[in-house]
Amino acid sequence: MKNKYPTLKNAPIQEALIDIRAKLPQDTKLTDLLQFHEQVREGFPNKRERVSFQGGFQVVDGKPVSMPSSGGADGYLFESPKENKIVQARLDGFTLNKLKPYENWRVFQAEARKLWNLYSSIAKPEKVVRIALRYINRIEIPLPIENFKDYIVTVPEIAPALPQGLSHFFMRLLIPNEGIKATATVTETMELMNEGKTLAIIFDIDVWENTDYLADSDAIWRDFNKLRVFKNQVFFESITDRTKEMLNGIRSAHSEA
Repeated sequence: MKNKYPTLKNAPIQEALIDIRAKLPQDTKLTDLLQFHEQVREGFPNKRERVSFQGGFQVVDGKPVSMPSSGGADGYLFESPKENKIVQARLDGFTLNKLKPYENWRVFQAEARKLWNLYSSIAKPEKVVRIALRYINRIEIPLPIENFKDYIVTVPEIAPALPQGLSHFFMRLLIPNEGIKATATVTETMELMNEGKTLAIIFDIDVWENTDYLADSDAIWRDFNKLRVFKNQVFFESITDRTKEMLNGIRSAHSEA
């Protein structure tokens, strides 16, 4: 699928992630993943354990009863402080995180593929069960504004009979794309900055697909390209021309002199 959307001069990307969930052999040990660090230590010198916990509740005699939490270390995070990158090697898969500055998709995907191949050669995943591409954006809008939709199309609607002021919101949407069998989880929120002079919109787009691939399948990366096009569709169709001009450093007719 061809990407029809432009490259922004000042893209608001704060963090980008490529995530691959995999089923590893049952006898794989956490310490086995340290061999991966030996392969990437030069680029990712720092190491720390990744710890996850799960909890919940169940209903007993009509009353909710909390269940004890479970979990512990399930992988490692290897960090590159100079390049603002983290690669995760886990017992359930692999993730590459790139904090800003983000260069471009070609560079990001190529590095993820190289690191995944190294991970696969050590962890020997039996199959890939899920792939995901996530971009966390931060769009800073100068105040005052009359209408959110001057900048962002996908925003909460307030009933017309209610006061139209909005001091905060948190919104989460799941948008399926049947054409590529993928789903976008879109999360939006906002925060005031610079003593109330700027409004920051956090626009978090996580596109994912359940899969059943062999670890060395080229289909993984073909489908990542499809997820990227879908991610771009969600982003660009959710912002206005005014926002695009602002992110390209163009002063629109609406800008203050």
